[in-house]
Amino acid sequence: MRISIACDHGAFDLKERLKAHLLEQGHQVTDCGTNSGESCDYPDFAAAAARLVADGSCERGVVLCTTGIGMSIAANKVKGVRCALCHEPLSAEMTRRHNDANVLAMGAGVTGGNLAQRILDVFLSTQFEGGRHQRRVDKVMELENRG
Repeated sequence: MRISIACDHGAFDLKERLKAHLLEQGHQVTDCGTNSGESCDYPDFAAAAARLVADGSCERGVVLCTTGIGMSIAANKVKGVRCALCHEPLSAEMTRRHNDANVLAMGAGVTGGNLAQRILDVFLSTQFEGGRHQRRVDKVMELENRG
């Protein structure tokens, strides 16, 4: 799978760990930064990763900061992105099954590395159910188009 990944300074170490995990599993990973623990502006990196998902260059995205909140807000501003902030595997499963989320947000200060890997694995392996959920996703996307 083609996956974009991005973080701010608060989640640099977690990004590096998750990137290595994804590469070990054979995924193609596009790292959108940041590339150090030096202070930076999270919207720049969230937008870069989200745009790759929105334009089809990547199938899924992962955005990380200390809480995951700022990155999820920023990623959701990119048209076509449905970013879900998840702190445990059940939310990751359900957001894929019912919301067809295409970007995962997590917080390095909230979620430890082992748990983050489990959440990511569930997010990537769970398929969208479609059916009645497609109608609801279509309505969400219609809200985006109408403003």
